[in-house]
Amino acid sequence: MTRFIHSLSLTLYSLIVIISIIVLTYIGFSYYNKPIELRYFDPNYDLLKPSGILGHGLGVIGSFLIVVGLFSYMIRKRFKVFARVGVLKYWLEFHIFLCTLGSVFVLYHTTFKFGGIVSVGFWSLVIVWMSGVIGRFIYIQIPHTIQGRELSLREVHNYKAQIGLELRDNYQVEITEIEASRYSSQKINQYAENRDAADFKKIKHLIHTQKKISKRIERLDTMQNMFKHWHVAHLPFALIMLVIMVIHIAVVLTFGYKWIF
Repeated sequence: MTRFIHSLSLTLYSLIVIISIIVLTYIGFSYYNKPIELRYFDPNYDLLKPSGILGHGLGVIGSFLIVVGLFSYMIRKRFKVFARVGVLKYWLEFHIFLCTLGSVFVLYHTTFKFGGIVSVGFWSLVIVWMSGVIGRFIYIQIPHTIQGRELSLREVHNYKAQIGLELRDNYQVEITEIEASRYSSQKINQYAENRDAADFKKIKHLIHTQKKISKRIERLDTMQNMFKHWHVAHLPFALIMLVIMVIHIAVVLTFGYKWIF
């Protein structure tokens, strides 16, 4: 996936979530804004109530998106047979997108009314979503291979050394001089003299990567430890959410609520 396609996909994910919130809020603003005891008299009551066509549908679709987002990422991450199916970073972004959109739909399904065991499930969902966003930030701070495997400190140092060798051997650029200079941009321009635009772009990219790796090496151990402890908050609440979701669905089906089917 090119950088442009990657940026386009992230933009599309964000737009879908934002547009969904705007549309659902527009459709049901008067209904959601009323006290619970007065919602029965709203013209959209039969449509938006949790057992209504749209309200129930949001719960079904939202739950489906969350389950797909959760298990597709887990399967890709934990089973070696799928290790080469796409880049893990992109799967993580798709996982976050599906779970975020699913959470929005579930929120509107509840009509912003929480009680009993459902409230435990909903707040578990909120914690899972928030910890997921934090986990995504931690994840991108840790260098990975293109397949998604975490790099060891030695591998990161070797990668940094390879970039330095490429700069020196292919472009006669000494990275130590760039790092030691307070005017690195001027140094880059000096090295770029008598070079074509492609070489200049490549030199800047390699130097930028080298500096980024140096910063990540400084905090690699901290981020790896944080990522290990992050699961303590994320996974248990995800399991609680799933268990309560299953209980909720079982109770709903027991009482005969089957949506459009």
